[in-house]
Amino acid sequence: MKITIAGTGYVGLSNAVLLAQNNEVVALDILPDKVDMINRRVSPIDDKEISEFFQNKKLHLKATTDKKEAYEGAEYVVVATPTDYDPVTNYFNTKSIESVISDVISINPAATIVIRSTIPIGYTERIKKHFDFNDIFFVPEFLREGKALFDSLYPSRIIVGDKSVKAEIFANLLRDGAFKETIPLLFTNNTEAEAIKLFANSYLAMRVAFFNELDTFAEMKELNSKDIIEGICLDPRIGDHYNNPSFGYGGYCLPKDTKQLLANYTLDNIPQKLIEATVDSNTTRKEFIAKSVLEKNPKTVGVYRLTMKSGSDNFRSSAIFDVMEMLRPFTKVMVYEPMAKGNEIDGVEFVNDFEKFTNQTDIILANRMDKNLEKVKEKVYTRDIFSRD
Repeated sequence: MKITIAGTGYVGLSNAVLLAQNNEVVALDILPDKVDMINRRVSPIDDKEISEFFQNKKLHLKATTDKKEAYEGAEYVVVATPTDYDPVTNYFNTKSIESVISDVISINPAATIVIRSTIPIGYTERIKKHFDFNDIFFVPEFLREGKALFDSLYPSRIIVGDKSVKAEIFANLLRDGAFKETIPLLFTNNTEAEAIKLFANSYLAMRVAFFNELDTFAEMKELNSKDIIEGICLDPRIGDHYNNPSFGYGGYCLPKDTKQLLANYTLDNIPQKLIEATVDSNTTRKEFIAKSVLEKNPKTVGVYRLTMKSGSDNFRSSAIFDVMEMLRPFTKVMVYEPMAKGNEIDGVEFVNDFEKFTNQTDIILANRMDKNLEKVKEKVYTRDIFSRD
């Protein structure tokens, strides 16, 4: 069948590749350069499996900027457009989703619309009423950056916010494209599926915040953070995962999803403490990192990479940006980021010469250690204990 994917970020492109193994897939994007890359089978995002599939797999995949070409004849339209959190409205910016829905209804009202963008709790039912269009349901994604196709091929679970025959067909399309043989499958209502997504990511953010606060305690008390973490993680109820300290959680999902969940609580006057504490804890951690660096009295602080974690090509909401803002009034900040296109932050010097970067900085901040830093590790300030995540 023909399936259209609106948006070719890591969610949209991984879905497109997964489904294009067995279906005719059209990927729609507003950026001609991305469309051209996809049609030339060059991945516009850093994802090993997508690149390998582009080189080695026969995919029924075409990309276009033409809405009519994309939507006409499609049985399913998967919406994977970005929804950034707007701190002014305390709400995800869902205009891109509504634009897609409006276009689909205008061009191909027979299509079923599947939302895979992250949305507020209660959004899908509201938007169905707004457009007076019932064939819309939400399917949350649980994908890691840099591992989006891998996680689509080997999903931990498939959750569909609808219990109709069309929902069952779509779940089977995802399952048929996957390599994993046994995949837990759960059909819920839309609002419960939306809650699953936000609560899952908020739990992960809370876990990151917990180990970061543990690490703050250990550093201030001059204790061995690694020993403490390894000791408590031997408890099988806690487990040895998602436990590597950092400068704070960042990226596409955790910062905005925790804030949106908090907004859902606040707007409806639902009692809570943990979600607010998780959001506040991330700010506290970044303040602690900045303070620890300034106590060393550096004249120039180097920042090694802006990416939120190793294996990512994403700068969005990296914790290091807030740390840099806290440092800038008190010291010079120099950034080494090969993927940056220029001086993207006022008052911050970007350099592409690694030797110049290491020679002209007194201390180097690295959210995650890298083999390139081994020769100057005496200058490196990091809270990376396990060299992963």
